[in-house]
Amino acid sequence: MMRQLNFLLIFLFCLAIALFCLENTASVTVRVIPGLEVEAPLAIELLLTLGLGAILAWLFSLWVKLQKQLSTLGDLRDMRSEVKAKEKRIEELQQDLEQYRSEMEQQRQQALPASEQPADST
Repeated sequence: MMRQLNFLLIFLFCLAIALFCLENTASVTVRVIPGLEVEAPLAIELLLTLGLGAILAWLFSLWVKLQKQLSTLGDLRDMRSEVKAKEKRIEELQQDLEQYRSEMEQQRQQALPASEQPADST
C-alpha cells in the first residue's frame, strides 16, 4: 500500500512539474552577480533553483546525521568508561565480600568451644 502511495505522489509531482514547464516558457533574465546575467525560460530557472534547494537540504540532513553519529559515539565512549569503572568496583566489592566471609569463618571457629572444634588429623 505504501509503495502505491509513494508512486502516486511522485507521479502527481512529476505531472505538476511538466504542466508548470509547459505554461512557463517565457524567457527571463536573472542577474546572479553584477556583470553575470543568465537568460533562460522561467521554468528551467525555477527547476534549477528547486534542484539546488533539494541538494542543499540533502547536504544539511547529512550534516545533521553526522553530528548525531558523532554525539552517539561520544556517548558510547562515556558509557564504556562507566562500565569499566563499575566492573572494577564490582571486583573490589567481591574481594571485600570474600575477605568478610573468611573473617566471619575465623570468628566462628574462635567462638566455638575447644571441644566442639573438629580434630585435625595430622
